[in-house]
Amino acid sequence: MPSDRDTSVEAESLAVVGRFAGVARGTGLVVISAFGVLATPADALPLAFGLLALAVVAALAEFHGGRTGRGRRLTFGLTLVRTAAICAAQVQTAPDPGELNQWALNVLTITVITLQWEWPPRVTVPAVACLLVVQLAPLPPEDAVSTVVRVLIEGVLARLAFLLLLRSTRRIDRLRERRARLQREESLALERKRREREYLAVLHDTASATFLMVAQRGETADPAEVAEYARRDLSILTGATGRDSMVELEASLRGVLEQSPVVVDARWSPVPLLPASAALALVRAVREALVNVERHAGVNEAVLTVEPGVRVSIRDTGRGFDPAAVPAHRRGIRGSLVERMASVGGRATVTSAPGDGTTVELVWPDG
Repeated sequence: MPSDRDTSVEAESLAVVGRFAGVARGTGLVVISAFGVLATPADALPLAFGLLALAVVAALAEFHGGRTGRGRRLTFGLTLVRTAAICAAQVQTAPDPGELNQWALNVLTITVITLQWEWPPRVTVPAVACLLVVQLAPLPPEDAVSTVVRVLIEGVLARLAFLLLLRSTRRIDRLRERRARLQREESLALERKRREREYLAVLHDTASATFLMVAQRGETADPAEVAEYARRDLSILTGATGRDSMVELEASLRGVLEQSPVVVDARWSPVPLLPASAALALVRAVREALVNVERHAGVNEAVLTVEPGVRVSIRDTGRGFDPAAVPAHRRGIRGSLVERMASVGGRATVTSAPGDGTTVELVWPDG
């Protein structure tokens, strides 16, 4: 049985069997005993009613044990006493002298069958042997042989059925564990790919922007400025001071503005150093917002404002749109802006209306 899975199919199956096997046995034997009393000769009715009362008491104990899961040993003892008493009195309660008492035989076989579902063979084998001794004592040889054969066959079949049930539940548990392991591996693979994509995006938003700036400016590029960009890029790419090293947002954004597809009027306010992950999210969101201005706004300029807090906004005076009308399969706003900022503890809001332009506001941290 899996020890690390409290909700395993095997554990649940064993719990169900433990709750209902005794209840089913107690209910069935009370009904059988009631019919047994009806078939008992008149001179043995006091004994038969006593046996019925014993069956009811044992059934109540089995009901209590099934409900609470306590008193299993007491219930087991009462089960054996009830069966042994009915078997011992089979001659007196037999409807016809000399005939096999079906009351006793049915009680014995039902007890043997249900015990196989509740207890291991080291407990059931001696218990069944004792009950057989009591049952067979007053029987003639031919009835004794048929009784032994019937009890053994039914007991073995019951045990085999129980073992097959356990085998099936264990197989299901193994399949569930395998599926969970595959899901974990798939999640790790997806996370690995996500980090690879993020790293490539960092490379695009940092080093490639620096390379492009140097290529565009050529010999006029300021070596000190290039060195500062290079130090910033190296810090982000290698995490030299930790995975979330602190970087300067303005320097990161200027690299994006250098390759912006539209003219950007940038308005800067001093902001503190940010964790690289937050700066990266802001940089990528700004880049996506500027690309959207070029593609959809119908204008070639935008205003970028950086305010303490940290609050970054990108405004354009273009044609605008209705954010609620954007199809779900287009992930530009949701994937590139909202989810990206949320993943680092920030917030992105897009305000727009047809004919009124668009404003993208990026806030970190949220609240």
